[in-house]
Amino acid sequence: MNKDLLSYAIKSLTGKRTRTFLTTLSILIGIMAIFTLISFGQGLSTYVNDISAEMGTDKLMIQSKATSGAIPQDPLTKEDLEFIKKIKGVEEASGWMMASIKIQPDSNTKEKYAFLAGMPTDKNEMRMTQEMMTVNIMKGRDLKKGDNQKIVLGSLYSEPNKVFEKPLELGQKILVNDAKVEIIGFYEPIGNPQDDTNVYITYEGFEELMNIKDEYSILIVRAEKNVNVGDLSERIKHQFRRYKNQEEGKEDFTVQTFEELIAQFQTILGVLNVVLIMIALVSVVISAINITNTMYTSVLERTKDIGIMKAIGAKNKDILLIFVIESGFLGFVGGVMGVSLGYLISSAGANIIAATGYGFLKPAFTPALIIGCILFATIVGAISGLAPAKQASMQKPVDSLRYE
Repeated sequence: MNKDLLSYAIKSLTGKRTRTFLTTLSILIGIMAIFTLISFGQGLSTYVNDISAEMGTDKLMIQSKATSGAIPQDPLTKEDLEFIKKIKGVEEASGWMMASIKIQPDSNTKEKYAFLAGMPTDKNEMRMTQEMMTVNIMKGRDLKKGDNQKIVLGSLYSEPNKVFEKPLELGQKILVNDAKVEIIGFYEPIGNPQDDTNVYITYEGFEELMNIKDEYSILIVRAEKNVNVGDLSERIKHQFRRYKNQEEGKEDFTVQTFEELIAQFQTILGVLNVVLIMIALVSVVISAINITNTMYTSVLERTKDIGIMKAIGAKNKDILLIFVIESGFLGFVGGVMGVSLGYLISSAGANIIAATGYGFLKPAFTPALIIGCILFATIVGAISGLAPAKQASMQKPVDSLRYE
């Protein structure tokens, strides 16, 4: 009997192809939007988790509150760094500086603006700083002590028409703030244009270019093994505040663990995902209403058929099941098509986004997402058809057969 009901339900839908297509289209759009948004959200979460793994959870960051891409008004100093290194629980610490600079291949080329990072040359300190910045050499070599007039560039400088019309090359001498420097390496792509257009120089070279001495934008601290990073963060805040003779709440510095930074980003990402999905759900609600209307129309059109089926022995639950199957099938087909179209749009969108330099923004297609979206669409369809199905099942055979 169940096979007969399924066959009858599908035959009824294929008999009204235009109506079936339009109803399916409405749920397709909603599922496509949800699938696309969640896939990008999951991709971002994966990226954040990967970055977290690269950075490590044993580090924290001390930053001047005035830092905003330029040299801070109240920079951290070498004395501050040495004090931090002596705090109990600190395994190692390093400082680095960032400032906005202009860069050009030669004096005849229009300059571009980028961030210059002053990197430590001590092997351990450089490794820790590179972990935090998630950079690795792609071509050439890394900076070392004495490379004051040498630089390493972000990956986009090695590609044509990304920063300059012609790609920059290893060994080429270019101008940074009108000072001639030599390119010795390129870092691997990080995944966003701002980071992939950074310029890296030794801290001593940074001091010469920017005319500063023993100043830092950020201090990076690694905790000793078996030391709780959160506890160390509080200890540093307390002792550094006393060292600088500042009151709690009036400090000119901030201390954050990398876990806190990642958690903040994930919270923002979570809220954004919820907002976007709620917007997409509006179209699903509209499609559910559309399915309900379609099924009510179908019930009216097949009133006599319902009467005949009941007259030859069909029970109320059989009639109910027919219309629930129909509405659920509409949802299922819309879900499959929505997921398929969402996959194509997400993949195409990722390629377009990557071409603009944001390679980190990739969708993640998990089995749970695919099955979940299709199942959700099927359930929405089935629930949307319950009321019309209930109405159909309660009809009396005599009244149905008299219906014109």
